[in-house]
Amino acid sequence: MAQVSPFTRDVVASMRHLYPESLADKSFDNTGLLLEAPVPAHLPRKSNSVLLTIDLTSAVADEAIEENHSAVVAYHPIIFRGLKSITLDDPQQQSLLRLASHGVSVYSPHTAVDIVPGGMADWLCDIVTGKLDPEPESRTFTSEQEKKQLAKRQPDHAQPSGQHSEPASETDVTTSEDDEPRTPSDSHSNANGSADPFTADPTTPQARPKRPAAVHRTYSKPSYPSHIRARDKKRDPSPQPTPSPIQSTPNTTFRPDVIPHTRSVITASPSSAINAANTTAQSETYTSENTGAGRLITFSSPQPLSALITRIAHATGTPKGFPVAIPQTRSLESLRIRTVGICPGSGGSVIRGCTESPDLVFTGEMSHHEALAVIERGGCVVTLFHSNSERGYLDGVMRERLEDELSRRWEGTRKELKAEGEERLLKEILDDDTVSVVVSRRDRDPYGIVVLQESGVKGEDVG
Repeated sequence: MAQVSPFTRDVVASMRHLYPESLADKSFDNTGLLLEAPVPAHLPRKSNSVLLTIDLTSAVADEAIEENHSAVVAYHPIIFRGLKSITLDDPQQQSLLRLASHGVSVYSPHTAVDIVPGGMADWLCDIVTGKLDPEPESRTFTSEQEKKQLAKRQPDHAQPSGQHSEPASETDVTTSEDDEPRTPSDSHSNANGSADPFTADPTTPQARPKRPAAVHRTYSKPSYPSHIRARDKKRDPSPQPTPSPIQSTPNTTFRPDVIPHTRSVITASPSSAINAANTTAQSETYTSENTGAGRLITFSSPQPLSALITRIAHATGTPKGFPVAIPQTRSLESLRIRTVGICPGSGGSVIRGCTESPDLVFTGEMSHHEALAVIERGGCVVTLFHSNSERGYLDGVMRERLEDELSRRWEGTRKELKAEGEERLLKEILDDDTVSVVVSRRDRDPYGIVVLQESGVKGEDVG
């Protein structure tokens, strides 16, 4: 009879405790244990480790096998619709078959993570309200050079009296006194200091992105295709001022006090789902006030949109760029935000559930027509590409939560199996008290951003 790893059973129990399956939106979602792999007797024992990822791609499957993980927790379900066959012809099914042959199980929590209090939606709320502090001072150093650079910086990043920084160009995103300027020849690095997704070997584990120093960090105004500017100049031939970038204040670390606000659920989970979740958790943790799809933030006083953009950028690894939509008759500097509708992933349908349209929609992606509808009524949109609105939660919250819960359960399981006299059969397993949860180094959003490096683009002469 096929045997299932007791450690893997604890992984599943831990995930169901932290993110109850009853809370997932089963009207379309497919969550839970998607692949239960038997322990292969002919292979060495799996390590007591779990790999967290947003998407279970073939590169991530390779990573799980190479690093001998017992289970993969993939936020997005790799099995989303019914399968009539499982063959090697389909790349995703091929990954599942390979994982099964190596004894690696797969669990997917998906919308349960969005819906729970303290889940992915609340994590995005913490970003815009200033609760998170993801600045370089609060992260782990990756090199001695970084330590030296930080030591040279003044605590408040203030400049000596009478000195002013050079204005950044319209497309500048991050600059620093200590950062070396990048040139077009740096073709294998992106703005975060990590490997360029379009040139790096996808099978090579990538280093965690390095956030640039906080000094002089800027984000430009939204830029549009040049033909629009040329058309506008024909109407008004007078010289046009060069747009100045949005520049954050000299001290860009998040304040320890959160911006005063109220937070509410946009669409509460059904009472039956909440009751089932409380039964699973053996608590009264979940209520209609804190459990459900989407969040609505209401600030006690309106906040500059530029400040919220800076907060979002800091907390999500300072991407080279991300889409921002504003009304066509307004300038970004003039916009003040009192309410923010928030949903990870593709949140357009969730945010439509707000009783009043929010001033800002903050989500992973929206369709063209959804975004157009928002700006036509005077609202704004910030999107991060779908999975970039989700990935940071794995590192920032889920990894530690799962490791703590799994460690507790595994200790109990070992004691229980030993008491049942299973030690003779499972001695190698039961003697191992280690537990590890790691985040995939190969997982990334399918989209990267290409940035124009010259003022002109020359075509290739094929004559």
